[in-house]
Amino acid sequence: MSKPSQQKTTKDQNGVSVIQTQAHTSGLQQVPQLVPVSPGGGGKAMAPSKSKKSADKESDEYRQRRERNNLAVKKSRMRSKQKAQDTQERVNELKEENERLESKIKLLGKELSVLKDLFLEHAHNLADNVQPQSNDGSTTGQNNKNNNTGQ
Repeated sequence: MSKPSQQKTTKDQNGVSVIQTQAHTSGLQQVPQLVPVSPGGGGKAMAPSKSKKSADKESDEYRQRRERNNLAVKKSRMRSKQKAQDTQERVNELKEENERLESKIKLLGKELSVLKDLFLEHAHNLADNVQPQSNDGSTTGQNNKNNNTGQ
């Protein structure tokens, strides 16, 4: 069975906690961990290089970075605004198309209704003109008279 690991926590000069672990086969291993600088906890520990750069707000490098960042933000906002405008235009186009299609549906519905009425009227007229046939296969009534005169 292996020996349990032993841990020892120390802080280096930058305020970063270092956990030293001793395994059964090797010596000490250092595992750095960021620890909040503020006493309340929950905050991020800042790297020393970041704090030095942000402190020198008068430098040319800082001004150039701010200018580039301002341009990037401006460009991003313009793209976002353009995308919103394009989307609104597309919405308006689709609304207009939808209105056109709905009016076309109404028109076609009316046309269908008229055609159905015509069809039913025609079918009714045909049914009135056709007389029932007798058992011998000859038609009765007016159709029979028409057949006799045609011979």
